[in-house]
Amino acid sequence: MVVGGSSQTALEGTACAGLFLLPVSLSLEVSVGKATTIYAVNGTEILLPCTFSSCFGFHDLQFWWSFNSSDTFKILIDGTVKNEKSDPKVKLKDSERISLEGSTKEKMNNISILLRNLDFRDTGKYTCHVKNPKENYLQHQATILLHVVDKLEEVDNTVTLIILAVVGGVIGLLILIMLVKKFIAFIVKKTQEKKKECLVSSSGNDNTENGLPGSKAEEKPPTKV
Repeated sequence: MVVGGSSQTALEGTACAGLFLLPVSLSLEVSVGKATTIYAVNGTEILLPCTFSSCFGFHDLQFWWSFNSSDTFKILIDGTVKNEKSDPKVKLKDSERISLEGSTKEKMNNISILLRNLDFRDTGKYTCHVKNPKENYLQHQATILLHVVDKLEEVDNTVTLIILAVVGGVIGLLILIMLVKKFIAFIVKKTQEKKKECLVSSSGNDNTENGLPGSKAEEKPPTKV
């Protein structure tokens, strides 16, 4: 009985461990998109994307954006979201140049921000933080690196165009070779057929001239006795 009790205790412990790990495996996720490094021109504006997801839903969710450069760290915007049916509410904003552009209604879960009148000093790391009380205040964040430049450099596509032209030329040449090969095979086949017809016709003519059986030569009349 003691062994059975120990086994039951072990199973309960494993089950509890599984339930404990479940929120971690299905935890809060935050994303700033595929491009983690972006460029913007001085004096313009840029949208910094951020979305979140949670398998357990959320209630009184907390979010904030932080800025970190070589010599500066500050909170740009701080807010909360009551539930899935309400939009974010901003509690703190560092500058009027910053505005919250996202919406959390209809499962959009978007807490992106817009930066206006960009300056070279805005170059740095922007981190989107999210904390969900419904998941034991589990916190997650994602970072995007912004470079403010004088002008965006035009991408030189010369090499790409050359490669495409070469590949296209090679493909065209291969198609041409295949067509020529098929044409030559067709001509050879027709030539062989004509030769075969000539040989059959020539053989028939020889049989006729030699008066062989089965030929079209006239039969000689029987000799009179």
